[in-house]
Amino acid sequence: MTEPAEFMPGVIRAVSSREIYRNPWLSLREDVVERPDGTCGIYSVVDRPDYAVVIAAENGGFHLVEQYRYPTGGRYWEFPQGCFPAGRTGSAEELGRAELAEETGISATSWTSLGQLHGWHGASGQQFTVFLATGLSPGVPRREHEEQDMRHRWVPRAEFERLIRTGGIRDDSTTAAYLLLLLHERATA
Repeated sequence: MTEPAEFMPGVIRAVSSREIYRNPWLSLREDVVERPDGTCGIYSVVDRPDYAVVIAAENGGFHLVEQYRYPTGGRYWEFPQGCFPAGRTGSAEELGRAELAEETGISATSWTSLGQLHGWHGASGQQFTVFLATGLSPGVPRREHEEQDMRHRWVPRAEFERLIRTGGIRDDSTTAAYLLLLLHERATA
């Protein structure tokens, strides 16, 4: 039988926790922690809801969205993605369906979960689930106010890979999702 994580050798244990900041999208907490050698320190943790990343694939390419990302000061392409707004919940697939429709207007008849990853595990427990969406039908986007500058377009796979190499795609969730897709394709070939 294994002991609880807080008593396992080599594991950092929380001694106390306090919320520093909160808004509708995230909260920041500061934990006093005890390291394996008994010394104490501070660990800052960003708590955010889990999100979904959707690879909408058809005709040898993918549907991407592009928007201005304020923290990095640039526009970049990425797979449609997002989390439920405050007060709303549902399954990861329901979230993926909602985000794809909201950002691109597209609906899909086939949904395959490719896996779950942590987006920023050094500072947050937030996870994302990656879906492959196929059997696509176009529709009208229903973007949130914050997404008013968003663009949507389909790109062939070769261009998608070029965008990663040249910096047009810098989103870690998008590149990690693509790796899960490649592994899925290899396993099902």
